[in-house]
Amino acid sequence: MKARLGVIAILLALTAGCGMFDGKEGGKTESMNMQEAADRADGILYDTMGHITPEVTWVHGISTDLSCSVSRRVSVTTIISAERRGNFLGVVERYWKSAGFTPRGSNNSKATPATYFMAPDDFQVRVLFSKQGQAQFEVTTPCVEKSAVAPPKQREGAPAYDGSQPPAPSEHSDFWSASTPVPGASAPR
Repeated sequence: MKARLGVIAILLALTAGCGMFDGKEGGKTESMNMQEAADRADGILYDTMGHITPEVTWVHGISTDLSCSVSRRVSVTTIISAERRGNFLGVVERYWKSAGFTPRGSNNSKATPATYFMAPDDFQVRVLFSKQGQAQFEVTTPCVEKSAVAPPKQREGAPAYDGSQPPAPSEHSDFWSASTPVPGASAPR
């Protein structure tokens, strides 16, 4: 019974981003359209990536827009070793908490760890490590007014976003790619 209630709670939390349970008139956030929401999602991703130190390289991932919400993604192309993934997630979680985001859950799997948060304006954010070890970020908007949505803007010096699957991690970092735990840090998640 407890497991069933846990699954129901998770499903309710996940569907909240589509406006079904957000308490807003008509299930939509009327103050913005899908393009404005996509721009806000991009801003969350850019701010998050800018707060990761040491810096990592990243590219835009596949962007999707549904009937009233948008998902934006970025994939880290810096190699993050299994020994440093817990530290990486800790850096992201500390930044999101400082930005007023609320923790919604986590996956403590050694192979595919993840953490999920909700922004104060109901944008759902997450970072997870794929089975290949790539850190992948996603921001999903709440339900907003339908509009056309342009692809993410190209960052200066970054590869152009073409809507395809992002490349696998290939950039070495003396810190993030190290095969030893961070000295003095607590055990990984």
